[in-house]
Amino acid sequence: MNWTQRLSEGMTKTREAIRGSLDRLLGRGPDPMVLEELEATLIATDLGVRAVGRLMDRLREETRGGDPTAPAQTERLLRVLKEAIMATLGACEGQPLDRLVAEGPRPFVLLAVGVNGVGKTTTLAKLAQRLRGSGKTPLLVAADTFRAAAIEQLGVWARRVGVEVIRHRPGADPSAVVFDGLAAAKARGADVVLIDTAGRLHTKTNLMDELRKMKRVLARELPGAPHEVLLVLDATTGQNALSQARQFHEAVGVTGLALTKLDGTARGGIVVAIAEELKIPVRLIGVGEAAEDLQDFQARAFVDALFEGKAKA
Repeated sequence: MNWTQRLSEGMTKTREAIRGSLDRLLGRGPDPMVLEELEATLIATDLGVRAVGRLMDRLREETRGGDPTAPAQTERLLRVLKEAIMATLGACEGQPLDRLVAEGPRPFVLLAVGVNGVGKTTTLAKLAQRLRGSGKTPLLVAADTFRAAAIEQLGVWARRVGVEVIRHRPGADPSAVVFDGLAAAKARGADVVLIDTAGRLHTKTNLMDELRKMKRVLARELPGAPHEVLLVLDATTGQNALSQARQFHEAVGVTGLALTKLDGTARGGIVVAIAEELKIPVRLIGVGEAAEDLQDFQARAFVDALFEGKAKA
């Protein structure tokens, strides 16, 4: 099964929630309330109030003076909806990380942030495996020192994918680990440094302060670093993912997003909500556990999978 097929399969729950509701609503007889119900349906699938508001403005303009449930009008509405979502997502289709690494400074420094359980460590390990496969030399840095299990987990992944990892004892200063990781990368000629941080609770000011401190250490030791602050979000959390994105972006200046677990949710519309509000490039999406299930975000393929049940290459 290739990536576009996995994307389509992974998006099944979200697609059924959105397209199924649209088909039921727009397939009814003439009903002046159909657009209001459609608006509620789109909000319920986590496209976000702001994004849905803009979409509904477009749809109301398109149906002015006509019957939104007429067959020709129904297809027109779906086409307008797809085009509007494509416009939003297309504007946030960021450069692939592989290209950023290839064209960026050496070592390229990526700082991964996000709350507990979103898949940061797994995402970084898959990235390391991919970069290594393309001929790059990645170095993993275990800056989540609050949990001994987190350090061990990254070590297990490092052995599995065949890359080195820099780590300290549990309870060590995360910024000290980052300092040593960057020094090791320079000494060993690594191409890219992938830094795993603690599951920062976005409501905890002191933990955000620790992230800011790590950023300052990196910038002092290597001007311009970190070159990417990648926020990893769990798509199954819906609107909570949007709240996390807002707060992390305000605190540490997120430059890219990775959305995981899209295969286990009917809330895949959250990608649209985040793109609409924050305009942060979406770098990666995950629709499964395997390494190949984490891929570069492609707006057109995503929209096709969202509505049509297939993603075009």
